[in-house]
Amino acid sequence: MHICEFQQMMRRLYFHRDSKRGTDGTYEWLVDEVKELGEALHVGDKVSLENEFADVIAWLASLANVVDIDLEKAALNKYDSKCPRCRHSPCQCTF
Repeated sequence: MHICEFQQMMRRLYFHRDSKRGTDGTYEWLVDEVKELGEALHVGDKVSLENEFADVIAWLASLANVVDIDLEKAALNKYDSKCPRCRHSPCQCTF
């Protein structure tokens, strides 16, 4: 499945609710899921991690749907097989 197919699936399943919730409400759900992912990272349970990663990507897709952004297009435009900062693959940025 491509990112765009996943995003379309989230649109079919949830857009009627997400659009009513709006940008701010949907963003808050995403933030809550990222926090839950952080908690799962500390626990280290693989099943919990998989569930939280799934929730984060689902809410990210839902938020992108609400603001009419194609996630796959946006990601590929920015990360075109090279680091967007140094333009190398693998990244050669110094931090």
